[in-house]
Amino acid sequence: MYNGIGLQTARGSGTNGHVQRNVAFVRPGKKDSVNYRTEDDLAKLDAQANRQPNQGILDHERKRKVEVKCAELEEVLESQGLNLEEVRTKVELYRSKLMNQGGTATTELPKDEFGRLL
Repeated sequence: MYNGIGLQTARGSGTNGHVQRNVAFVRPGKKDSVNYRTEDDLAKLDAQANRQPNQGILDHERKRKVEVKCAELEEVLESQGLNLEEVRTKVELYRSKLMNQGGTATTELPKDEFGRLL
């Protein structure tokens, strides 16, 4: 062996005798051991996946829908030829009416199976 590794001598081998390690060699190790999840881990993952919807997001969606309805009413009133002040007052009354129905409107609006507004 030359330098304790590989060839006995570098003579006649066509190489200079420099030995390098094989970086393509895959060592057996952690790949063989499979770490399975326990029942506790699965329960934690299920609890994280099924959390309650964020109330702030639901309120924002409700307010956005109210504003869309107000914008539609404003367009209809403007197309009817009302002046700007009359349109603003009617839209404000309609907006306040819709916002006052806020507590009951969130329960009456259609929701999907996750509690999100449709």
